[in-house]
Amino acid sequence: MDNYYSLLGVQHTASFPEIKKAFREKAKRVHPDIAGPKASNEMRRLINAYEVLTDENRRSEYDQVYGRFVGTYHFDYRTFLREQPEDGASQAKLIFFELLHREYEAAVTIWEEQGGLDFPLERYLEREDWMDCAFILAEELEERQRYYETFMLLVALVREERRRPYFRHFMPEVETFLKGLVRLRLKTAVDAETYLECMTVLLDLRFPPKDEARWMGSMAETLAGMGDLHTARTFFREALRRDPCLSKAAPLRRKLKEQS
Repeated sequence: MDNYYSLLGVQHTASFPEIKKAFREKAKRVHPDIAGPKASNEMRRLINAYEVLTDENRRSEYDQVYGRFVGTYHFDYRTFLREQPEDGASQAKLIFFELLHREYEAAVTIWEEQGGLDFPLERYLEREDWMDCAFILAEELEERQRYYETFMLLVALVREERRRPYFRHFMPEVETFLKGLVRLRLKTAVDAETYLECMTVLLDLRFPPKDEARWMGSMAETLAGMGDLHTARTFFREALRRDPCLSKAAPLRRKLKEQS
């Protein structure tokens, strides 16, 4: 029975990105187009090892079967990560692992223990894994009515997508999630100053003018409620400049006139 880890030249603790990298490097050397037809069998073995070790369920089954085959090895990835609570990389991988296995409560708890929003998942995970992890985590936090944390995770995703696309066709769903959160949840979940800070962050992400107009109108209302009429009028004018048909324009205009 082949030792897939040895074939690829990785440790039993190797992450998916490490396995992918090792496969690519090995494949370059033994591909039949390079090494000749005699390398076909070796290439098939590499592909089989790669396909098994990059599928979480198949990898787990393989580890159990191989352990029985050699009679000495048993490896539990989750336990391995849990035994390293002080290692940020291990805990980031554990959070993602638990999310992918629908152990949502465990994932959120670990994320909280590591500092929540202050825990730099992007430092420890591959970029694509981080973005997937952050989105799933945002969904779970939204379910728990933790709207500010949800907002901040989604903003980080949109900002990174603006910098270098990854989600592509999936990004409209992320943006819809963010817009719905702002429209329906965020304002009543945080204090007025925090809300204004969130809206300022949102405006920096370059959304369509009509979206920005709606958010600036909401900021104007919030500022008026705080008694800052001068700044409220500034945001109100900017909102109308972006969208002259702003649905809240008439009531807000009357409110600002009454308080002038």
